[in-house]
Amino acid sequence: MKISPPFEKATLLKRYKRFLADIRLDSGELLTIHCPNTGSMKNCWAPETPCWFSRSNDPKRKLPGTLEVTTTVDGYLTGVNTQRPNKLVREAIENGTIVELQGYDNIRPEVKYGDENSRIDLLLTRGEQRCYVEVKNTTLGVGNGRVLFPDAVTTRGAKHLRELMGMVQLGHRAVLVFCVQHTGAETIGPADQIDPVYGATLREAIAVGVEVLAYGCQLTPGQIVIDRKLPFNPVLAA
Repeated sequence: MKISPPFEKATLLKRYKRFLADIRLDSGELLTIHCPNTGSMKNCWAPETPCWFSRSNDPKRKLPGTLEVTTTVDGYLTGVNTQRPNKLVREAIENGTIVELQGYDNIRPEVKYGDENSRIDLLLTRGEQRCYVEVKNTTLGVGNGRVLFPDAVTTRGAKHLRELMGMVQLGHRAVLVFCVQHTGAETIGPADQIDPVYGATLREAIAVGVEVLAYGCQLTPGQIVIDRKLPFNPVLAA
């Protein structure tokens, strides 16, 4: 995903009220920008660390920009805009990077499905074949290359797993893709210490046939791109 114009660099001062972040430009100017992340962003940032943001030229927007990339306390970069992973995964399917999801003719985003009034992130089809792809932005680094999901309790995430299991039971393919926007990631797993229900549901989903993939990203001011497969461990300890 090319970023045009490239993200601008700033210093992150604080993130608060979930959707707000205060930053300082190199000129000393202070800005309040949008933080597009509903999670806790645990371990993703610290005060007075570098960050990158995109500006908006939309006169209807109240805030002048969007927080995109932050720096962890141990110096890695994390992509915190949760609006980007679906597009990143779609791009990686289309360019052949995610080899496990090749061979389909069409990709449709945000298709209604399931028994719990859900929308699948990406529906891949070829003739009568259907592959339901759920994407999760993954940024919770806990040291030694381990990155976990989720970073906060997610009843919505558990619902998505149940929906994927339902698709498998109907004879379709269902895949959960962890889009890992953390440059220090080496191994991915569930954050049982944060949300044990999600971890248990994920392992149940795997047992009935839901596939799990994890792919890491390269993060630069001018580009975010999925560039490598990462190992997934369903019982990875924090």
